[in-house]
Amino acid sequence: MTVLLDDHLLRDWMVGADLTLRRAAGREDIATTNLWYARLAKSAARAGAGAGALLGGLSPGEREGLVSALVRLPTGITVVPMPDLAWRMGVLVSAHRGLSTLGSEAVAAAEALEGRLLVSSRDDGPGVRSTCMALGIEYATVDR
Repeated sequence: MTVLLDDHLLRDWMVGADLTLRRAAGREDIATTNLWYARLAKSAARAGAGAGALLGGLSPGEREGLVSALVRLPTGITVVPMPDLAWRMGVLVSAHRGLSTLGSEAVAAAEALEGRLLVSSRDDGPGVRSTCMALGIEYATVDR
């Protein structure tokens, strides 16, 4: 099985996942979405102007390591191409109340990879959670 990480958890995974995150992810393959990846990259690119929520707690060395990982995505982290997800995302947004574009990509990617979603408690959204429940996709949070 594959576990999809949101941008906060992807950051933590790339910097050096703590025991809580490693346990929650298990030995599963790691994936993320295009939008979560892009949001993390945008935050890292802006780090010089102010660290922001995604990079605020990182040391300069951790930031450098994260930027290197973002520029060249490490082997073993999957991102499903947007063209493979776009139609399903549209269907999901139409069918499930309160589901955003970002959330619909996460659900569609979980479906495509036959995986599960693992998100930071900061990103726990009722639209994604309820859609996952309706579709039988495993959804869990990690306190961050």
